[in-house]
Amino acid sequence: MNARTRLLLSIGIPLLVLLVVVGLYLAQQQRSNVPAQPTTKQPLTTMKLALDWTPNTNHTGVYVAMSKKWYQEQGINLQIVPYSSNVTPDVLVSNGKADVGVSSTESVVSDAAVGQPTVSIAAIVQHNTSALAALSSSGIKRPRDLDGKTYGAFGAPYEAAVISQIIKHDGGKGNIKSITLDIDPLQALQSHHVDFVWIFEGAEGIQAKHQGMPLNTFPIINYGIADYYTPTFIASPNEIKVKPDLLHRFMKATAQGYEYARTHASEAAQIMMQETPKGTFPDLSYVQDSQQFLSEHYADNGRRWGLQDAAAWHGYPQFILKAGGVKDANGKDVTSLNLNALYTNQFLP
Repeated sequence: MNARTRLLLSIGIPLLVLLVVVGLYLAQQQRSNVPAQPTTKQPLTTMKLALDWTPNTNHTGVYVAMSKKWYQEQGINLQIVPYSSNVTPDVLVSNGKADVGVSSTESVVSDAAVGQPTVSIAAIVQHNTSALAALSSSGIKRPRDLDGKTYGAFGAPYEAAVISQIIKHDGGKGNIKSITLDIDPLQALQSHHVDFVWIFEGAEGIQAKHQGMPLNTFPIINYGIADYYTPTFIASPNEIKVKPDLLHRFMKATAQGYEYARTHASEAAQIMMQETPKGTFPDLSYVQDSQQFLSEHYADNGRRWGLQDAAAWHGYPQFILKAGGVKDANGKDVTSLNLNALYTNQFLP
């Protein structure tokens, strides 16, 4: 290679690099001058959920999923319809005023009987956690001691049949007096308006402990009552027919929320305190204790959240139908229903 060739190479290579750099710069400048194309997001579908009570740890999975924006990821703008004593979530759902609601096996059975059917689409807890409760100081030590006592009712037709069966199962006659409450059941006990009430151990049971109110409790499924799901999520048959994709997406986000609450009880309790209106709960300690209780009941080990079995949807309904605890719209006894139509697992992820 002669001197002239070496000179051309020494000039040519840096020049080529320079030309490449300049070219890239000009191309970048050209791209930057092109107006950015607007990014369009798919609009969220508004969905209404009707609660069965004021926000509580039965609802934690929903509030977790809202806080984590899991409903938004499913294309849902979830709106919570607050509980009202004037209209039940079942009525709102069956009339199309809410897409889904929180209800119970008892109510789903009653809905079918009066001709306003709803369908349970997921079990919030896997086992019934309700119990009859009396003050420890009352002298009521076992269910048969409830004979002749005054019960603080919430006005449902099935209450008397269930309570009578529990008392008879323990050797009593099953005869009680009943008054419908317009105050908190624990307040009714404290004021001695009634002798016993029906509570949920994860709610009023925890509340009583925090208030230093010793109770004697009798879990209803320990005394001859078939285990059943309460609470549950419900939808109307029409919603199921018309909006199956929406229900699939709702249940995917909801199951994600409950699974998180099941495995992260403390964090879920914090979310409940943050996401609900101030004053909803007495304090964080109560929410944490209640959440710990419920987190252990959302799903059995090795079982996915929300799953429902035919045994539960036949056992209790058959009992309450036979006991005369189900009435039609005219107040007449209903003795049979299509029990398989009361629930579905089709929307669970």
